[in-house]
Amino acid sequence: MKMKRLAAWLLAGVMALSAVGCGGTAPATTPDTSKDNSAATTTTTTDTSTTTTDNSGSNTEVTSDEQVTLTMWCIATEGDSNRKAYEHAIADMKEKYPNVNFEWEAIENEAYKTKIAAAMAANEVPDIFFTWSCAFLGDFVSQGKVYCLDDTLAKYKDELPENMLGNTTYDGKHYGVPTTMNIVALFANMDLLAQAGWDKVPENYDELIQCCDDLVAAGIIPFGCAGGETWCVTEYLEPIIQKSIGSDALNDIFLGRASYDNAEVAAAVDTLQEMIDKGYFDPAGASLSNDDVKQNFIDGRTAFYQNGTWNCADFASEEKAPGFLEKVKVTEFPVINSDKSKLGQLIGGPSDTLAVSASSEHAELAAEYAAELGRLICHYGYLDGCGLPAWIPYGDTSSINPLTQTVAEICAKADSYVLFGDTAMSAVDKVPYLDAVAKVYGKQLDGAGFIAELKNAIR
Repeated sequence: MKMKRLAAWLLAGVMALSAVGCGGTAPATTPDTSKDNSAATTTTTTDTSTTTTDNSGSNTEVTSDEQVTLTMWCIATEGDSNRKAYEHAIADMKEKYPNVNFEWEAIENEAYKTKIAAAMAANEVPDIFFTWSCAFLGDFVSQGKVYCLDDTLAKYKDELPENMLGNTTYDGKHYGVPTTMNIVALFANMDLLAQAGWDKVPENYDELIQCCDDLVAAGIIPFGCAGGETWCVTEYLEPIIQKSIGSDALNDIFLGRASYDNAEVAAAVDTLQEMIDKGYFDPAGASLSNDDVKQNFIDGRTAFYQNGTWNCADFASEEKAPGFLEKVKVTEFPVINSDKSKLGQLIGGPSDTLAVSASSEHAELAAEYAAELGRLICHYGYLDGCGLPAWIPYGDTSSINPLTQTVAEICAKADSYVLFGDTAMSAVDKVPYLDAVAKVYGKQLDGAGFIAELKNAIR
């Protein structure tokens, strides 16, 4: 009962914050699901101009006993926390849809971003594809590459809260099936902190810096970060900026409503570099994968790990991290400037999404399949601790691990969310952004250089 109450509290809080969609854009209007999907119109949203897809010519009717092949790409690789959720969900779908030969391929996170963009350009997209929400999916929608899901998702209105669809709604039309939602969180190995004289997770920024100094003095590396995987660097930099300038200011920058020419952003970048200069980051991280960095944290080689809350699943797993759950705690990055930010301002939100190709031969069936598959991935992912539910939880949730429960409590009290930068930004803007972030971690740009480069590259 406690977890059911917590889930309801969480959904109420997240829905209130998600109503504006894409971390702060104007609310999408509820679609008229009685309209035929074949209507093609040109529309605009707050942030992008979007041409909706004419679905009338992209679907072949399938009888219930006809054998059909559907394909899917995703990022649930063998080492990914969501792998088991995908496997369980797909197994359930095979029982429910015996006439569907489902072929799926999992691609590593960064490689996937390149692969799906190239496939879109070449019109060689699988029937169903994983995507991040907001501008990442929006770019494909604006190209007319994505099948509208209004009619399909209308059937699930009692299970899928409308406000969970905000980040995949463009001019009132739905194009994505959300699975789980996650935030960036700070994980701490309490055994290592104890060796440096700490019996609690630092509660404010001054304590965090003192704790890191004490760890370094004790010969313990505070943080690990896969510098070669730039998205991992953003998991450190974006919370530092957010807790320095506030959610509204960061969101405006990500959505193109404000310039990067901001001295406070430069100071936040310098804060990260000061932490690097003081020996807070494992220098070996520059050549390690994120999986290696995470394993170093589990193995007790670094005291902190800042990354997505999907990691709760692995940290609670006796198979992947024997005995580690007893050592690890999770919290949010502390406030740096209390005049501009506060606790509860978080990086993340509903983002992981399944979408359907407008060019799919069996788009209507693929849409039905994607909706049910997304619901199951959400269910199993929540049970595993891979994220918080975008769909209303069902069944016995009493086994949810304590890390995920803590994350749910953090999110239930959230003040605001800013979607991950490379998801919130357009495809054009995120390239120079990620390039500049990589240069920051490699000490090629300081704070002043960071804002100078981006104010010229992103207008």
